Amino acid sequence: MKATGIVRRIDDLGRVVIPKEIRRTLRLREGTPLEIFTDREGEIILKKYSPMMELTAFSGQYAEAMAQSSGLMVCITDRDQVVAVAGGPKKELLSKTISRELERVIMERETVQAAVGDKHFLYLVPDEVEGLYAEVVVPIICEGDAIGSVALFSRDQRTKMGDTELKLAQTAAGFLGRQMES
Repeated sequence: MKATGIVRRIDDLGRVVIPKEIRRTLRLREGTPLEIFTDREGEIILKKYSPMMELTAFSGQYAEAMAQSSGLMVCITDRDQVVAVAGGPKKELLSKTISRELERVIMERETVQAAVGDKHFLYLVPDEVEGLYAEVVVPIICEGDAIGSVALFSRDQRTKMGDTELKLAQTAAGFLGRQMES
């Protein structure tokens, strides 16, 4: 654990304010769910809660099946990080924080499909890994909340993704969203 040097008092309702600098750094916004842990030494640990983490193993298997059948690279994210990668460089992407642009697309429930020759591809992670940008991105919706995304991409710039790839990503996102509801 890293000490911040910041001390806060608990108010009469049991609340503690998380400093703005920490909220900005960790991308915590109003309504962000936090999981609370305690340890034997009396420490309280707050961790961003991601419902997608419950499906990490399942997401990985689903991504593998998609990658094998389509020949494309598949990436499944929650609202903060990459939770599954298949058909591509796992080391470069798995558990990495997603780009602000991808986070915005998820929160706004946008579906992205880059047109042929379109230069507006979506980077998956902030440190733009050479040649890794999403061409199809579909948000995962669970009980009305955007909880992540399914992204399809290829390192081959000649690969053209059309309606078939969009439907594949939509099907995966719909299925994962329903899995979270049950």
